[in-house]
Amino acid sequence: MNKFGLIGYPLGHSFSKNFFNQKFQSENIDAEYVNFEIPSIDQLPNILLSNPDLTGLNVTIPYKEQVIPYLDELDPDAKAIGAVNVIKIRKQKGKLKLIGYNSDIIGFSDSIEPLLEAQHKKALILGTGGASKAIYHGLRKLGLEAKFVSRTAREGMFTYEELTKEVMDEYKVIVNCTPVGMYPRANEYPNIPYEYITPNHLLYDLLYNPDTTLFMKKGADKGAVVKNGLEMLLLQAFAAWDIWNE
Repeated sequence: MNKFGLIGYPLGHSFSKNFFNQKFQSENIDAEYVNFEIPSIDQLPNILLSNPDLTGLNVTIPYKEQVIPYLDELDPDAKAIGAVNVIKIRKQKGKLKLIGYNSDIIGFSDSIEPLLEAQHKKALILGTGGASKAIYHGLRKLGLEAKFVSRTAREGMFTYEELTKEVMDEYKVIVNCTPVGMYPRANEYPNIPYEYITPNHLLYDLLYNPDTTLFMKKGADKGAVVKNGLEMLLLQAFAAWDIWNE
């Protein structure tokens, strides 16, 4: 039986575990998916040793960057992003070979691309955490110029205070990569000037709980196209399965 798993810490409710085990059951695939909640990434070699039937791993917070030194090879996207959320495990001459990929960029790009129109040439990325790197490279690959928005002043980035009407008019795609507005604090929203949002804007939220965040609602009230991150989550899982099986 093939085994797949998720490494991260802490691991509360795991979308991946439920998703893959339901998939294996419904499609009669002889495999199982387990969570490996490890307090330190240096426990990864022990997991590999004690689970010789492991053929693929997902990686979540806080190890998407920390896992890279343990890998033998990086896919070009993962290398450019500097973060890995999928590991393919192959046996070569009795040795394990670990190859790192990033399926977040695939899930995001495939999810946002159908919504992009001629006016969507520049994007603002709210937040500078791990997920935002994949979003940045996804937007660039789709031909958009992208700029980060940070709470603190940093070179080459906007602060929230610098989001004037002129900036908002120029950047018509806004992607929320922060946890602001996620359940149970669903009454919060990123601090952007929603009064400058127009029907030409596209607001994309990586969050999916609640279904409609306040960020999305405030955009929709101004006529903007809005979307949550549920499809991205599903598409990155499909992409992970494809990577493990190619």
